[in-house]
Amino acid sequence: MDITLINFMKEQLSHVALDFKRYMYDKLPWEARLVGLMGPRGVGKSTMVLQHIKEQLKDVQAKSIYVSADNSYFLTHTLVEMAAQFVREGGQWLYIDEIHKYDNWSIELKQIYDSHPELHVFFTGSSILDIMEGRADLSRRVLLFEMQGLSFREYLELFHGIKSPVRSLEDVLKGNVQIDGLPHPLPLFNQYLREGYYPFSREGYFQQRLQQVIQFTMENDIPHFANMTPSTGKKLYRMLGIIAGNVPYKPEATSLASELKISRNDIPTFLLYMEKAGMIGQLRDQTGGMRGLGKTEKVFLDNTNLIYVMSGENANVGNVRETFFYNQTRLTQPVTSSKVSDFQIGKYTFEAGGKKKGKKQVKDIDNAYVVRDDIEYAADNFLPIWGFGLMY
Repeated sequence: MDITLINFMKEQLSHVALDFKRYMYDKLPWEARLVGLMGPRGVGKSTMVLQHIKEQLKDVQAKSIYVSADNSYFLTHTLVEMAAQFVREGGQWLYIDEIHKYDNWSIELKQIYDSHPELHVFFTGSSILDIMEGRADLSRRVLLFEMQGLSFREYLELFHGIKSPVRSLEDVLKGNVQIDGLPHPLPLFNQYLREGYYPFSREGYFQQRLQQVIQFTMENDIPHFANMTPSTGKKLYRMLGIIAGNVPYKPEATSLASELKISRNDIPTFLLYMEKAGMIGQLRDQTGGMRGLGKTEKVFLDNTNLIYVMSGENANVGNVRETFFYNQTRLTQPVTSSKVSDFQIGKYTFEAGGKKKGKKQVKDIDNAYVVRDDIEYAADNFLPIWGFGLMY
């Protein structure tokens, strides 16, 4: 194997700690022949792969190779060539990071899979790949998973060393959200809302780093995979800015298309790209379910960190509440819009608000709860909003 690739893997492994692992770590079928982990930039996919390699026995590590698809090695070599040489030398576990940076990735992955039945391949990539045609060739071969940013529970462990078990929705509804060692969670919760969703916040210069993630995603990642022109990419970036200034945004294709000087028919597609890339979340009605064909009722920025980076101190507190609730519950629950309130999860109705929010809007509704951001613990049908951050 090329010594530069081996040294690259060793260097990456030397910087990885094993004391904290993301929620997806134990859910992935690491032993499968072809596995893909999708997710937005910066949520910790690469770190998790390196942790898995580092935890293996030395003889397994010796048969493993970790590469990044944008490594200069691939300027003169293909993935197919590298994989063939790796197998000839006894390699069994191939980990390819950031596969979206490699042209013809799906074609070559298919060829590697078909040519080397003894080889296990694990790759990471942008979540936008999930909706691209390139996936079609791999649909019968690959197991695809998606990962999002840190939950409030994970943030407490990674940033403050405070461990707490995952809570079910039923736990949260019963007020079972107490955390040992944290009698007053609101100060840390408020920190999380601003800078706790992305693990790279620990590296410093968070606002600058996240601004770069936003710009690169909107002007490079999406246009590259959707075959858009650079000028369309800039319009996407501007579109995100318009949404950020009006969130929660009620989709109005005609006026948005007019302002951006694009076809109104492109608006739903652009929104879908932005959603898959981890920039926005679309709250749909119940006609199509969480991931179905339901009509989009509201568009949020994907997470509260994006709100504060894009809006600063002008961030609307009501929007922050709703964004947090939707972001943290959607992973494990079928969240839809409610005809009488803010959110619906199965038979449960939720109204998000602050200290003045009462039961008036939902007083005649069964299984209705008021979710507030100014209370530490549950009382009657009033629930602390931070408790919904313990669900993964």
